[in-house]
Amino acid sequence: MALSSPIKAQERETFMDVLRGFAILGIFIANLGAGFSWYAENAHLTGTFLLPDLDPTILFSHHWFIEGKFYSIFSLLFGWGIALQIKRATDKGGDAMPTIKRRLFFMLLLGFCHLLIWTGDIVCFYAMLGFLLLPMRKFSNKTLLLTSVLLILSPILLYGLKMAIPVLNYPSLFLNEMGQNLELKLFPQFANAKSNTDYLNIVKTFTWWDILKDNAACIFYRFGYLVFISRISKVLGMFLIGFVIGRTDFYKNLAQHKKLVKTIIAVGLLIGIPANYALAHFMATYDNDYYQLKINGLYQTIVYALGVAPLALAYVGLFMLAFQTQVGKRFMSVLAPVGKMAFSNYIMHSLVGNYVFLGAGLGLMGQIGPVWYTVFGIGFFIIQIIYSIVWLKYFNFGPLEWLWRSATYWKMQPMKRI
Repeated sequence: MALSSPIKAQERETFMDVLRGFAILGIFIANLGAGFSWYAENAHLTGTFLLPDLDPTILFSHHWFIEGKFYSIFSLLFGWGIALQIKRATDKGGDAMPTIKRRLFFMLLLGFCHLLIWTGDIVCFYAMLGFLLLPMRKFSNKTLLLTSVLLILSPILLYGLKMAIPVLNYPSLFLNEMGQNLELKLFPQFANAKSNTDYLNIVKTFTWWDILKDNAACIFYRFGYLVFISRISKVLGMFLIGFVIGRTDFYKNLAQHKKLVKTIIAVGLLIGIPANYALAHFMATYDNDYYQLKINGLYQTIVYALGVAPLALAYVGLFMLAFQTQVGKRFMSVLAPVGKMAFSNYIMHSLVGNYVFLGAGLGLMGQIGPVWYTVFGIGFFIIQIIYSIVWLKYFNFGPLEWLWRSATYWKMQPMKRI
């Protein structure tokens, strides 16, 4: 399909939903790793769904092509969406800030509730960073893009500084200590856990009430982890790129930017594929060094900073071009309903993941490796595609989208399609 005229707003929204659906799938598969399945490549695990000959290879490919790339796309879409909200309000002579701030506030509350279900939540974290994004909207596009590059590369400097000046790691250590102290008060049996296997065996005995209490304690671990890995700057950097895309109508005028998109794809693949291969190697071989602030951890940080964002942008560029073809649009549009209900589908991942893997449910934690949890993730995502298509035939929003939107506008939104 030749690009000769501006892309209509409805098509842009469909494309964003497609890209959001794609990101949700990648995030789910990534979270099914250590987050839900508790698979550890070097641990002595046993189970019907562990394939020692294939699991390490599939895990390596996850680190290579998935690790960091899909939350980066989701971050870009978040900034893009904020920019569009501001632009729509401005075009109508209004002020979007009150609505956006309410939207972020209720997103924060819903995300906090999700933390009590699963501590790997990103919704609460994104809402917090959303409030940091808003003051930056007044910067020029050039300043925003330069700032985004500096933010994405800043973990290299931050990691090096923590190696040289250990006290700079204190915020992360403090949060982890808070989590540990609270967890030990709630569950004294953790004091006898000498290894990850011991910890796993204790968690397997938890009831749903125990899981809720443990998640409350582990919120401190979660934010300690996010601070340690410099996720703040990584996500905020992608927010800014997405914000510029939305504010400049980049996708709407894709015909004018086709050459630039192809350049982004080429550079992203040229840099991203080898850099992420190196990332996968360091994660498979020297992952403990990263958390102990050793030199291999610095190397891992460097290849992450250089490779993840470029490859994520290459994915986005490829989707942009593919969606402009008749075949691509027809094939990719199947993802749009999932993306339109992204919040509901994301939370559904946590509920299903908890039930399948935790001891209070089916208890398969530590018994399913990358091969089979990837198959499971893709299979469940197909179910979500079907569910989302059927749901949106009868309703205007996903369940949580409806709740979030109603709270934002202080008014019950029309749920059923007329």
